[in-house]
Amino acid sequence: MPKTRTAYILLFRGVGGATQLPTASLRAALTQAGFENVATYINSGNAVLRSHLPREKVIASVAKICEDKFGFTKAIYAPTLGEWDVLVQNNPFPNFEAGKYLHAVVLASDPTKEAIEGLRSFAVEGEKIEVVGRVAYLYTPHGLGTSKLGEKFDKGIGVPNTARNWNTVLKLLELAKKAAG
Repeated sequence: MPKTRTAYILLFRGVGGATQLPTASLRAALTQAGFENVATYINSGNAVLRSHLPREKVIASVAKICEDKFGFTKAIYAPTLGEWDVLVQNNPFPNFEAGKYLHAVVLASDPTKEAIEGLRSFAVEGEKIEVVGRVAYLYTPHGLGTSKLGEKFDKGIGVPNTARNWNTVLKLLELAKKAAG
């Protein structure tokens, strides 16, 4: 009986600026390690692959490859295609799907209600934050980089996380569907 294969979206925390993961080398290393249908998306810590391994083993294997080959030791998140599809469907701001102003933030654990309310206090007119499950959705129509909510989010949410803008979210969904075969 063939083993079930799952498509995973790999989200590398903290890629960009001084920390780089070269996409072509990463694709080659992951493929060489036996992962299937490997693809990367832009040079900011995004990849998809298919594997028969459970999530924990995928993350451990990818983390070892990244440390050994690229000196990268930051957190890696690996939602499945199914979980990513739910993330897209759960968007509480369906009228605000304009790519760079809407962000989905994958959270490592549940934030407190106090943390969420504290962050809401930084939102200016038009900005919004909602947490659905272990995903925070941020809408910052004036830009995340100029937003006080955006500036305070990482420390304010109180749990490890990694964010992607909506354009990237949708592209990763498309790539993961291809990876799933």
